[in-house]
Amino acid sequence: MYTASDLRKGLRIKIDNDPYIVTEFNFVKPGKGQALYRCKLRNMINGNQFERTFRSVDVFATADLQEKKMQYLYKEEGKYCFMDNQSYEQVFLTEDQVGEAKNFLLDNIEVEILLFEDKPLGISLPNFIEVKVTKADPWAKGDSVSGNTKPVTVETGYQLQVPPFIEEGERIRIDTRSGEYLTRVKG
Repeated sequence: MYTASDLRKGLRIKIDNDPYIVTEFNFVKPGKGQALYRCKLRNMINGNQFERTFRSVDVFATADLQEKKMQYLYKEEGKYCFMDNQSYEQVFLTEDQVGEAKNFLLDNIEVEILLFEDKPLGISLPNFIEVKVTKADPWAKGDSVSGNTKPVTVETGYQLQVPPFIEEGERIRIDTRSGEYLTRVKG
């Protein structure tokens, strides 16, 4: 159980038997009376968002979510297929359920599937992945002096900014939480 004072961005709570995630959180202290907590919540099943204000005495149940390790197999007709390596059970998620994680889905990558009452809601990626640069403009000597970056495309189709010395065919490490370049991978 959580109280309103426990609310913070990213917290998963249960309201009216549905799991919600807090997407924004503001503490409001009026001149008189109780403190208020103004939150934006997103329903983790249907994606609906709304704003709600809670009093400091309000109590919430913990959203009973499970995470299950699964392997990404393929995408077909807007559905992403994941397989449990223990039971070989396959689960399909929609593009909305996968969200921005689609930019970092490599074949056979292991991810955590978020489940609520055995229904898949979304995925959680590893924090860092290594990908191959498939498209990059050539580097001209002196480009690194100005501290500029250049756009590249990686094998998943994702585009990001990298230092100018990164070339096509090289492998780089990306932070999947921010989508930013971290380092070049040797070997």
